[in-house]
Amino acid sequence: MSFDVAADMYGRFMGRYADELAVRFADAAGVTPGLRALDVGCGPGALTAELVARLGPDAVAGVDPSAPFVAAARERLPHVEVLRASAEQLPFPDDGFDVTLAQLVVHFMTDPVAGLREMARVTRPGGVVAACVWDHAGERGPLTVFWRAVRALDPRARDESGLAGVGEGQLAELFATAGLRDVRSTVLTVRASFASFEEWWEPYTFGVAPAGEYVKGLDAAGRAALRDRCASMFPAEGPLELTASAWAAVGLTG
Repeated sequence: MSFDVAADMYGRFMGRYADELAVRFADAAGVTPGLRALDVGCGPGALTAELVARLGPDAVAGVDPSAPFVAAARERLPHVEVLRASAEQLPFPDDGFDVTLAQLVVHFMTDPVAGLREMARVTRPGGVVAACVWDHAGERGPLTVFWRAVRALDPRARDESGLAGVGEGQLAELFATAGLRDVRSTVLTVRASFASFEEWWEPYTFGVAPAGEYVKGLDAAGRAALRDRCASMFPAEGPLELTASAWAAVGLTG
């Protein structure tokens, strides 16, 4: 999975969705002043920044396995502790946080249950573990149009609908398997605007995540065909207004 890309490329690919999602996700997790929070898979810092706005920099930490993303998060939030690490091996002691969150991360974890167990380990007894992932299986995520176009041209292509937690009830099941209790699920919906089709399409050529890797693997003719197929699924002119929905699960430790 390719996330070793420049932070600005990821930002153009997913940032306009991630920033609004961070607000809704933090609300769903009950993040309020006085808590200490960890952002697992923090990326360039969309959720981390929202946590800092609510809790202050001294009460927030972040981790991400991507060196460019860690560097970007540190530059964006210089007073926050941001470490390079995977969800499955968090570099923190037991019970250090009140709330541990993972935005758009669980479905990319090597071992989602192990990652959630680590998130629970570093959270105090009775604390909150929360995660959200796009509803790729229900075709309500931000990449739905892209993958529909891919499948129309390449029916054997593997999209993101089979990733962990991206279907109804799946994220809650992972939480239960990881030992979290009183798990509740909700749907978070955000909106994004694009000035033109080209503004929507260009980030797919940056090689970010499975969608970008798919485009990167096409030859010039294949890429042009996919671009044209995507364009045919939008209005011919004018700005684009899209919505995207994510599954969120919130559970308690201990």
